[in-house]
Amino acid sequence: MSFTLLSSPLQGFTDFRFRNAINKYFGGIDTYYSPYIRLNGKLVIKSSYERDLLPENNVGLEVIPQVITNDAEEFLFVAKYVQQLGYKELNWNLGCPYPMVTKSGMGSGLISNTEKINYILDRAHSETDIIVSMKMRLGYDTTEEILDVLPILDKYPIKNIAIHARIGKQLYKGGVHLDAFQQCIDNTKHKLYYNGDITSVAKFHEMQQRFPSIDHWMIGRGLIADPFLPSMIKSDSAEYPKNKMELFSAFHDTLYEGYSESLSGQTHILLKMHHLWEYFSVIFSNPHKVHKNIKKSKSIRNYEAAVKEVIAKG
Repeated sequence: MSFTLLSSPLQGFTDFRFRNAINKYFGGIDTYYSPYIRLNGKLVIKSSYERDLLPENNVGLEVIPQVITNDAEEFLFVAKYVQQLGYKELNWNLGCPYPMVTKSGMGSGLISNTEKINYILDRAHSETDIIVSMKMRLGYDTTEEILDVLPILDKYPIKNIAIHARIGKQLYKGGVHLDAFQQCIDNTKHKLYYNGDITSVAKFHEMQQRFPSIDHWMIGRGLIADPFLPSMIKSDSAEYPKNKMELFSAFHDTLYEGYSESLSGQTHILLKMHHLWEYFSVIFSNPHKVHKNIKKSKSIRNYEAAVKEVIAKG
């Protein structure tokens, strides 16, 4: 069965620079979801969100914008904004697990509020012609929460529902709930996408066998940790290319140059790169040591030297 690979949005990681670099050096991703737009009560789009979605910053990529909100006016405002940029679809985030989001009743903290979900979807479908898709978790406290939401979603022409098979309070800890995801398949008429713990070609095959009806697969942290993964899944090979380190080095340098230009001061640049290396270190033979060596670098000069050494050792 043919399948589609999607890049799951991760705040602070999968911006347009990351998307372009992944696409240039590795490929394999069919559709990219942009990190969410959050308005916080003010109907104003931050310049960082604008930059991320500008068509000229996403040439040759299929990108779907995302919004996180529990307010209908905000949803409608963002829908109109992204349509002005030429986008036809808006993805609504009911998945973010972070406490600063969920305590405000957004992300996975909104899943139990079926009345509000219904109200926002009703207005989105009656007052705009934007295509709505969803990104969700199974719930915040329990995996059953989503089962109360699915009948509401079935009332609307939602394009698809991407489900990360964890609950919000897990964050990214513990395993995925595969039986609960199967329950979602059994209890909705909508097309579902699977998200969660696709970290290797073998893991992908495992998930394919477990859910034969699913043909859209979303990769989140697995893509940042191993940018080779989507193309390896597509070619059905667990073998890395012979020029693995050469490709990774070019990818890293492109990102590093981009962030060096856009971020002010070495502290911000180093913080950004250190966060990325929490994931990047996974593809090296001694991830813990690699991450430790990179993290020790407290100046740009030391950072560049550490990266050079790590890549040379492979």
